Amino acid sequence: MAELKTLLGSLPAGLRTPLVQEYQKLTQNYMEHRWEPAELSAGKICEIVYSIINGHVDGNYPASPSKPRNMAEACRRLENESSLPRSFQILIPRMLPALYEIRNNRGVGHVGGDVNANTVDATLMFAMVNWIMAELVRVFHTGTLEEAQNAVDGLAQRRTPLVWNSNGIKKVLSQKMNLKDQILLLTSTTEKHVSIDELMGWTESTNKPYYKKILKVMHKEKLIHFEERTGIVMLLPAGSNKVVTIVEQHAES
Repeated sequence: MAELKTLLGSLPAGLRTPLVQEYQKLTQNYMEHRWEPAELSAGKICEIVYSIINGHVDGNYPASPSKPRNMAEACRRLENESSLPRSFQILIPRMLPALYEIRNNRGVGHVGGDVNANTVDATLMFAMVNWIMAELVRVFHTGTLEEAQNAVDGLAQRRTPLVWNSNGIKKVLSQKMNLKDQILLLTSTTEKHVSIDELMGWTESTNKPYYKKILKVMHKEKLIHFEERTGIVMLLPAGSNKVVTIVEQHAES
């Protein structure tokens, strides 16, 4: 994952670190369909983001995030701060109360409801938080817009109990998973791209011609992008969707 100083370098560590940590928790829990902890992280992110924007008004950032007494009212006051970037003044202050409403008043269990809204609530929440994170990185990142988006993509890399990860060495813990699914899962937990040599090491494979054949098939199926010249593998949207299915199957087994 990209360095925190690179992502949100002008923010104090007391705000930057908990923001990234909660975002990573949210991403993992959302992928694993654990709605309650995901929405709990979203609530904490609201408080951190409010603290960041409120501190950005005059550059006097708090040492750590704090919860305003009334989130909706506090966000409405931010709309009067014309010195803020437009997204900080209008868009995000109107999104934070909505996220808080999902967390506090919609609930995650929906006991007694006619329709289980967990999935749609969590999906809306996750999309809104992703947009907010992208906007924070866009404003505070010191590089280009493309670099900022890549940074957010790096933050969103998946972490799952199906994969053991220690000092850059990864292993799929399921003994029954086929090679294609292992490749998808391992690629999904890696920022931006991974090399064929890394994948072969992680899957303990030695037959490179056969491995390339598998990657070419997956490339043709639009699950990954495989650059044979450089040996680089990148996950495509269809492959990302497939990873969700892999994780769900594991959870049900």
